[in-house]
Amino acid sequence: MAILFQEKDRTFTLQTEKSTYQMKVDRLGVLLHTYFGAATDASDYSYRIVKGDHGYCSQLGDAVEDRTYSMDYYPQEYPVYGTGDFRITALRAAKAGCVPSLDLRYVGHEIRDGKYALPGLPAMFANPDDRDVQTLEITLKDVREELYVKLLYGVFEKRNIITRAAVIENRGSAAFALHRCMSMSLDFLEGGMDLIHFYGKHAMERQFEREAVRHGITEIGSQRGYSSHHHNPFVILCDRDASEDFGGCYGISLVYSGSYRIQAELDQFDSLRVTCGISDEEFVWNLEKGGSFTAPETVLCYSPDGLTGLSQCIQRAYLRNLIRSPWKDRKRPVLVNNWEGTYFDFNADKLLQIAEQAADIGLDMLVLDDGWFGRRDSDKSGLGDWYVNEKKLGCTLKELVDRINGLGLQFGIWVEPEMVSEDSDLYRAHPEWALTIPGRAPNRGRDQLVLDLSNREVVAYIKETLHSLLDSANIAYIKWDMNRTVDNVYSAADPKMSQGEIRHRFLLGLYEILGSLRESHPDLLLEGCAGGGGRFDAGMLYYEPQIWCSDNTDAIERLRIHCGTSFGYPMSAVSAHVSACPNHQNGRVVPFKTRGICAMQGSFGYELDLSRLSEEEKAEAKRQIRIYKDHCELFQQGDYYRLASPFENRDYAAWSYVSQDRGTASLSVVYTDQHANAKPIRIRWKGLAEDAVYDVDGARCTGAALMHGGMVLPMPACNYDSFMVCIHRIS
Repeated sequence: MAILFQEKDRTFTLQTEKSTYQMKVDRLGVLLHTYFGAATDASDYSYRIVKGDHGYCSQLGDAVEDRTYSMDYYPQEYPVYGTGDFRITALRAAKAGCVPSLDLRYVGHEIRDGKYALPGLPAMFANPDDRDVQTLEITLKDVREELYVKLLYGVFEKRNIITRAAVIENRGSAAFALHRCMSMSLDFLEGGMDLIHFYGKHAMERQFEREAVRHGITEIGSQRGYSSHHHNPFVILCDRDASEDFGGCYGISLVYSGSYRIQAELDQFDSLRVTCGISDEEFVWNLEKGGSFTAPETVLCYSPDGLTGLSQCIQRAYLRNLIRSPWKDRKRPVLVNNWEGTYFDFNADKLLQIAEQAADIGLDMLVLDDGWFGRRDSDKSGLGDWYVNEKKLGCTLKELVDRINGLGLQFGIWVEPEMVSEDSDLYRAHPEWALTIPGRAPNRGRDQLVLDLSNREVVAYIKETLHSLLDSANIAYIKWDMNRTVDNVYSAADPKMSQGEIRHRFLLGLYEILGSLRESHPDLLLEGCAGGGGRFDAGMLYYEPQIWCSDNTDAIERLRIHCGTSFGYPMSAVSAHVSACPNHQNGRVVPFKTRGICAMQGSFGYELDLSRLSEEEKAEAKRQIRIYKDHCELFQQGDYYRLASPFENRDYAAWSYVSQDRGTASLSVVYTDQHANAKPIRIRWKGLAEDAVYDVDGARCTGAALMHGGMVLPMPACNYDSFMVCIHRIS
């Protein structure tokens, strides 16, 4: 069994193949956290909690004279504000006009097969053939008020994943205000760990940073209304000596796409507490009589096999048990997007010229980016007016799509439904639909405002508009963009509603729209985008199997962006394209071959005017497309290995894919610096079958030789040269 409750000790033990997680109901009914780490037995691990009178540590009222009993240093499963625990807490709530104070005690639990669901929120799920998944629901109640907390745990035994969520219920007669409601809290009695997080900015997302957890509070988060380019809602705690291949590693991933907060506090006794959930910066949720609030899900994974083991565990779990789209199991279309090729300057004839070139080199799809709708010849107008500008195109959208389909290509289109231009028909008709604060000039970003997705009328409008668009032509793919922060947060729809609810209700509206598209058009391929990689998170993956990784299309800078992303997300979710050179973001010139090898790390495509390619580049593009299609299953479903990190190695970056049966594999290297009288480079493969014999460009090599002896790489012939080899098992 994945979940075991032992009545005698009142312990809950959650088991996966590589980890054990345990809680205990103590003598006063407090739910303590006793263990999370490498797989072990179901012994009562509460003996690890050492009691003591430490001074200036308060006791619960019913602990009476026991000065060794204090929530200020006891490890707890869901700590709350008001118990004398002065560390960061998971829940802070109060009746209107009252001081926040709670004291939760255990009242019951339920263990059931399958995985819980969170209505209106993305969450991991069990497939019909997943027989090893169970749910634990523990109910806690405040000692005085009729306020209940249901702690939800999903255990994916074979996936080595434990999920957590919390539901707050008001069963009393008076309203409560939630001022903080985290999805989870996790206490470690020993805090000697490193914290890895992924910081960045627009066009340089998910940069790897590792440092020892310091005393005090370390915080990773976003107040921007979306998960952001600047920090990612995924962190790793690991042993100080953990490496790619060795050491204990904990992954913590929030399945949410809005403002969030992850905090780590190393306390006076070197214990470590980590909390994760919705940002409480502006959060206030009115919990009326009979009401409930559901905090989004957090995914936990422990791996004893280093950072590679952790990454592969999360990547496999997300592919199988988070992404809803059927495209997770299908070969993704290799596409060309017209954006960097034309920007706003296009018509049907120019698009058809690109489509003809795309068909000639073997591409599968043409994607029409920004500028096809309303009066949209720059980024200053037209957002919200999702009707086709037939004058600009010179035809209807259906006529254009039919002609592109006639060339053997599928058709995709760009939208940005969450935004509105002030110079638009929609804004002139409904200025109250935009988030603006009465009496104040709004902050603007990219000359646009944010639509109020907490407003039911706005959600209905976006649904109707998108469904009408999809029904108007044979559209197989949508690129969903979002190009500014969410601020000016005031809703005119219901001024009596707590304005502290708007940010979260905005996300609920967004998820509702995305869910309706998945239900009404199940074969639609959705690609996420938020100024590139500003909303690359587990919440969006639930609806969108791939996300535009960054607006930075430079192959060399993409090496770091891809590497950072790989720690917490499947590489098939990374949308990556070959773009023109000199690169439009930084002016760098990189060989066409290298641009292709870098882009093949993810869902592959092109972002340029194909008609401007030389004959040599067209031949190389045909070769790249053929390689990607021949090895698409390997790139989308194979295990990903970081062989040489661009964050640590200034001379080259290297990575590989190995199929689940270890029968096929690829290795890619990009040289990032050159030297006179250069030394030879040897790369050791990982993940192959030691006793297998592989064909390596006509040579016969054992898996053992390739992994232990390695492969000698060819010397680079030019700046930013690259090398790629695909191998297959022959015996």
